[in-house]
Amino acid sequence: MIQTAVLGYPRIGPNRELKRALERYWSAETDEKALLDAAAKIRAAHWKTQAAAGIDIIPSGDFSLYDHVLDTACMVGAVPERYSAIQGLPRYFAMARGSQAAGRDVPAMEMTKWFDTNYHYIVPEISSGQSFRLSSTQAVDQLQEAASHGVSARPVLLGPVTFLSLAKPTEKSGDPLSKLDAILPVYEEVLADLARKGASWVQVDEPLLVTDLSAPARAAFAKAYARLGPAAKIMLTTYFGDLADNLDLALSLPVAGLHVDLVRGTRQAAEILRRKPAHTVFSLGLIDGRNIWRADLEAAVSTAEPFVDAFGAERVIVAPSCSLLHCPEDLSAETSKSADYRGALDKELVGWLAFSRQKLDEVVAVARALEGDVAGSLSQLTESARLRQSRKTSARIHSAQVQKRLASLTPAMSRRASPYPARRKAQAASIKLPPFPTTTIGSFPQTQQVRAARAERRSGAITQAQYEQFLEEQIEQTVRKQESIGLDVLVHGEFERNDMVEYFGEMLSGFAFTRNGWVQSYGSRCVKPPIIFGDVERPKPMTVRWSTFAQSLTKKPMKGMLTGPVTILAWSFVRDDQPRSATCRQIALAIRDEVGDLEAGGIRMIQIDEPALREGLPLRKADRKEYLDWAVESFRIASSGVKDATQIHTHMCYSEFNEIVPSIAAMDADVISVESARTRMELLGALRDFSDPNEIGPGVYDIHSPRVPSAEEMRELLEKALAVLSPEQLWVNPDCGLKTRQWKETEPSLLAMVQAARKMRETHQRKSGPEPVGAGHRT
Repeated sequence: MIQTAVLGYPRIGPNRELKRALERYWSAETDEKALLDAAAKIRAAHWKTQAAAGIDIIPSGDFSLYDHVLDTACMVGAVPERYSAIQGLPRYFAMARGSQAAGRDVPAMEMTKWFDTNYHYIVPEISSGQSFRLSSTQAVDQLQEAASHGVSARPVLLGPVTFLSLAKPTEKSGDPLSKLDAILPVYEEVLADLARKGASWVQVDEPLLVTDLSAPARAAFAKAYARLGPAAKIMLTTYFGDLADNLDLALSLPVAGLHVDLVRGTRQAAEILRRKPAHTVFSLGLIDGRNIWRADLEAAVSTAEPFVDAFGAERVIVAPSCSLLHCPEDLSAETSKSADYRGALDKELVGWLAFSRQKLDEVVAVARALEGDVAGSLSQLTESARLRQSRKTSARIHSAQVQKRLASLTPAMSRRASPYPARRKAQAASIKLPPFPTTTIGSFPQTQQVRAARAERRSGAITQAQYEQFLEEQIEQTVRKQESIGLDVLVHGEFERNDMVEYFGEMLSGFAFTRNGWVQSYGSRCVKPPIIFGDVERPKPMTVRWSTFAQSLTKKPMKGMLTGPVTILAWSFVRDDQPRSATCRQIALAIRDEVGDLEAGGIRMIQIDEPALREGLPLRKADRKEYLDWAVESFRIASSGVKDATQIHTHMCYSEFNEIVPSIAAMDADVISVESARTRMELLGALRDFSDPNEIGPGVYDIHSPRVPSAEEMRELLEKALAVLSPEQLWVNPDCGLKTRQWKETEPSLLAMVQAARKMRETHQRKSGPEPVGAGHRT
């Protein structure tokens, strides 16, 4: 029989049980045992689900309490010295979130995006004197735990070359890959332990193989697997793209199996077949692990058949393209009970989709079809084809009005009326701000009271008028708090928004929503991506009501808060029947309309957040220019219809932005705020050699940690920023929005931030008038 496999399964549980267990533990409502028991219950249920679906090769070790890269760092003993005084689970979470417990004040480790996904990982730190030792038994423990449930699992490890390549050297001249020889004995020990405990295969993930590899990275792969290949029966797992010029390298490695992504990397199928490797077992990623559309099962069978013909059934495994971590758990949760949920999936939409649980059935159906099991697979293939055809021909997909407007786009629509120096003069005359102006990124804590009111409105327990009155009260309280804290530029708090993308999707045509389609972003943070199934347009204003109300409460400037087109695209499940660039431009036109209405309503500052701009960057450098061109153009379409005196802000966070600084500048925002506290202003180093006069707000405190930073800590970061920026360019703000924090952390942190800004005003005399183009970036 042709075997079926899964590379990883969602961790959070069907009803976000892991999120709730983590947050109860962090708030000291429960103890460590309760957290670990909840995690074990989730794992057991997931193993049972996969086995019941007919999956032959079920993963263990894919589950994490926070992040699998952090787990790997702990496994190999790569724990920075600042955490050495903390032990056990508190240390693990201190590395992820920081800690101010037991008289300690330890910041969290850096966090960034996992390749081109919206999953965040904790960045390992590797010092020049780094040593490694096996420091965690998690891999063996979860293997044995699976066995206790009757599952002979395939353990999952993050490979050593990818792990080191994602790590950050603690010294500027350091190269984590130079530590390969030191880390390999730990991997050999883990593989030996797994073999002793009954693992017949081990899955080792090396997604780095689908990127542009340096010569040292190629050499590292050859060295690593010359040692590890003989130590265990390894399924070397690649995903998120085509091996391309790394295919020969991957096929040369002495491993027993190779997983290839044939959804994103379709071209490599023909190349593998042409080379006809003699002994390798091939795991074929035929079902999309990153999107929620029903698979074309007939096409998947056609892709796999030549492999079966060339290598035989015993050397072919059918699998999703990557871990199902990036998809919601189960479509069956989207039932008629969700009819009260605005935008809930109807029967037609449900028929077009497959979540993680349904993808298991698709994997099994493809395998059975390849075996010639007509009775077992024909009905699924036939039904799949029928539903895919219904989607293709549905009248809901296309709008002649949207297509006509898209075709009418002109270059002038993506250019501001005047260059930045002229705009700066107009804005300075219109908006009076002190030196080092303080603001926040947009959202304020969404308390239990806010979430309860939203739920009551959806259930009908309160009327729309009562809900709007509640929101006005929350906005007024937050405006007064910001005035009391002393912030210079205020926001309305975004209490009407469930999520920065889902909220806008609910207001736009062409979007659908789930009731329970949660996906892990990091730790306990889960998002519920909307589904873009058709052409996008804006039927009516989306935010004007709340921004103008907030502005009416204060004489201080109020920022209108919007999510940008690239981020709405990246953080949604996007239609796959037209180029992503076309969908992004449709969203950009909708946001452009909202920007115009905000300006007409008297809002003089409008922030269009684009934290996902870097996230969507293709993994291969050759593909990046095309993406950046349409991504930047989309932002400019959204932002360029305003007058010179209207100040456009944008915000970016938790990605490696250094390599796309020219594209960020090309967005031509008047002010950009960017995450930089965890990296201690590291991003600003990329600006030293890039002259850009626009204003910048590098984040001065990490909002993804519960710790409250001191004013002095933030002032030191601002002084560090002045090594690259002029005082005239520098804004003062947190790293990101404050939605997930509590008021007890938020208020003291912002008070300290305002204090830091005031100290900067005392010690730095700001020049009067606008600076010339290019001023301030060189020292």
